[in-house]
This record gives sequence, structure tokens and C-alpha cells, in this order.
Amino acid sequence: MDNYKRVQDINKNLKLDAVLISNGHNMRYISGFSGETGYLYISDKHHTVITDFRYTYQAEMEAEGYEIVTIGSGGYEEAINDILKKDNVKRLGFEAKDMLYSRYQDLKDKLNVDELIPINDEITKLRRIKTSKELEYIRQAESIGDKVFAEILDFIKPGMTELEVAARIEYLLKIHGGQRTSFPAIVASGINSSMPHAVPTEKKIEYGDFLTMDFGCVYEGYCSDMTRTIVVGKASDKQKEIYNLVLKAQLAALEAIKPGLKGKDVDKVARDIIYSAGYEGCFGHGLGHSVGLFIHEEPRLSPVEEDVLEAGMVETVEPGIYIRGFGGVRIEDLVAVTEDGYENYTHSDKSLIEL
Repeated sequence: MDNYKRVQDINKNLKLDAVLISNGHNMRYISGFSGETGYLYISDKHHTVITDFRYTYQAEMEAEGYEIVTIGSGGYEEAINDILKKDNVKRLGFEAKDMLYSRYQDLKDKLNVDELIPINDEITKLRRIKTSKELEYIRQAESIGDKVFAEILDFIKPGMTELEVAARIEYLLKIHGGQRTSFPAIVASGINSSMPHAVPTEKKIEYGDFLTMDFGCVYEGYCSDMTRTIVVGKASDKQKEIYNLVLKAQLAALEAIKPGLKGKDVDKVARDIIYSAGYEGCFGHGLGHSVGLFIHEEPRLSPVEEDVLEAGMVETVEPGIYIRGFGGVRIEDLVAVTEDGYENYTHSDKSLIEL
């Protein structure tokens, strides 16, 4: 089924005359158009990309089978109103979670409809289960990360700054075929590794430091995500203890993954191992999140996630232990849920590496 027909079904279920899609990832998923500016309009009669002159040609190439409307001096509101009039739209859906309040007010004031109806996550949910082509793109993106991790181990030396290593990672991701990074690379050494989302700094990497590297790239629009923690130099007994505990939790959580489990059930497997070892309070984030066109998608693996895993979903599995003033460890793989378990797309070594 063409994706726009799936949106038409949503319109019928919500009793909408049409919907205006503004989320860029949803626009790409439904129509193929990946431009940075525009709207996707879908009713029973029309499926239309509305954009400006900068993206007209791109829309024509990418959104095959879609009407392409280029806005004029009257802006988006005039172009949308022209279509609304043709369709006699009274109830227009919009993506409330993606829209600034000021933008909503503009549409409310200027669009000729009786009602603007928020549709929450109805369209975003269509992206949860990946097609075989999507899975292959994600697999390819993650394989680029594996290549980069192998190469960065030969690059890292004591005395380098976190920023230098982060820059090298992002360079290598593109050299190996990534269109861009899926998020700014996290490189955190020593006590900085106790911050799960540390921003790389001018701090120099020292002998004996934990070094956590969390990075990913985009391939054909789809994201990858992986984390490895190493020790630069010789690991202490405490470092080995923490690392091996995180690895134990990660491996147990991986083996638990299968369709039918709630996200919180998988999270609990890893969390129980870490907490029972005396590190309650040192693992403050969820076990993982879905990945696709966007780096943080739903459903998640977290203590409060009630949604159920299904075959075709892609999840990160990334437990961690973070100790203020000492350092931290996170190990992250990217897996696809299969009919009877999971397939791991990340193949980099997970034994403790001492450089």
C-alpha cells in the first residue's frame, strides 16, 4: 500500500477531511521528499507536497506521483488555502507535537477551515515497524560505525583532547559513506565519562582513563547508533568490575528481546542486574530507544514503557553505570526485533579493550 493511503485511513478513523504533515521525517517517510522546508497535504482526493522554490526540483525528483505546489508571495497559508478550497475542507488535522505554538497561531488565524484538529503521534507510529529495505539501510549505517570504531582505536593516544577524537570519528563516518552524523559524537574521558551525554571538551585523555565513545551516522536517510567504552592504558580492578557488570547486563537484556515483551520488561532485565550489584542510582536513563529516520524514536526500552515489541522494530540496548568523580561505562548495540528474538547489527568487540 502506498504510504499516503495509510494516512488516508488515519483521516477516515479520525473523521478528518485532510491532514497537514509538518514533521520532516514523516514527510520523507510518506512521500519520499526530504527537503528541509514544506508541508505534506493528504486528503481523499489529493496527496501534495507544498514547498518553496529552493526545493521544487528536489520534490519533483523524490516525491514520485505527488502533486508539487510551489508557494508564491502569499506564502504557505495562501497555497494551503487554495487546496483547502478545492477540497471543501472543514476539519484539518495537524501534527501538534511538531509545531511551534506561534506557527499554530498563524495557521489558525489564516487557514479557511472550521477546525484544526491535533493528531498526536498517529502518523509517526506508522514508522515503528521497518520494511526490509529500511532494515537494510540501518544495517549499512551501523556497519559504517563498526569500521570507524576499529580505525579510531589506532588513532587514540594519551594527550589527545576529547574534541580531537570526536572530530576524527565524525570525519571517518563520512569517509566510509555516512551522509552525516545522526547526532554529534559523544567522546568522554576520565571523570567526564560519568556524564551519559557529555559534550566533548578540550580535556586531554590521560593514561588510565575510561573513554566512552557514542556515535552514529545517516545512510540513505536512516540512522545508526553505537557506544563503546575502553580504557586508555591499564584498567584498574574497579574499572574491570564496573565494565564487566555493564556487559553482563547488556548481554542479558539482548537475550531477553523478543516480540510480545513490553519495553519495561526488557529494561528490567538489565536494571535488576545493575541494581542488585549495589549500583542503584548509577543507571539513570532508559535501556534504549528505537532508531529509524530519527535517532530517538518510539517505542523505548525504559522502566515506564508499556508498548510491546514487534518484529521489525529497531532498538538500542545501552545500559550504563555512571559514578560521579570516578567515571562511567556504557555499552550499546543496535538490534532488530525478529519473529523469534533479535538480530544484532553491531559487531564491534565488547570485551574490555585496554589501549
